[in-house]
Amino acid sequence: MPKYLDLETWPRRDLFEFFRGYQNPYFNICAQLDVSRLMAVLRDRPGVSVSLAYHYFALRIANQIEPFHYRLEGDDKVVIHEVINGGTTVLLPNETFTYAYFDYHEDFHQFITEAAEAIERVRAEGSLKPTMRYDLIYFTTLPWVSFTSFAHARTPGRGESIPRIAFGKFLRDGDLTRLPMSVEVHHALMDGLHVGRYFTLLEEALAKPESYLT
Repeated sequence: MPKYLDLETWPRRDLFEFFRGYQNPYFNICAQLDVSRLMAVLRDRPGVSVSLAYHYFALRIANQIEPFHYRLEGDDKVVIHEVINGGTTVLLPNETFTYAYFDYHEDFHQFITEAAEAIERVRAEGSLKPTMRYDLIYFTTLPWVSFTSFAHARTPGRGESIPRIAFGKFLRDGDLTRLPMSVEVHHALMDGLHVGRYFTLLEEALAKPESYLT
């Protein structure tokens, strides 16, 4: 049975009503995350995908912030999903791409194992099979560009309220390694406060990643 947000008592109701009618109701925030400690920890864990590791942290923190669980249903309902899972682009040998979908698990090793298996399955199939699940965050990675801004392709009626997160090319900043990251969300469901809180918690987790990997 879906759980719905009580719009009558929601403090953001006026903002919800204001932004949901916008032609372009999305906003995007980009930041450069310090992943130096994560990279150092993963050097002692051969075989662990760096990409899936930062997908894990991005998804784990999203599950800690309630507005990231909200999705629009129709014109006037907001569903609250209990758990938010992931979908990511997968580059194919012919230089096209497809999508892989994986469940969120708090256990790091279970998440990494199942996500890697999902990626290998779609890479072997080699065909585009998008899903219309809404309990997701859409991820993509551009390992060729240390971007400072980002915008996603969108079309009406396809996952309009699903958050979209993009990762870029690592860049060196003195002794630090930084990861460009873009978070794009629907303004009817959350504000800059919530995305700012997301980045703050993510930075705190990445400063002590070993406590999440055991």
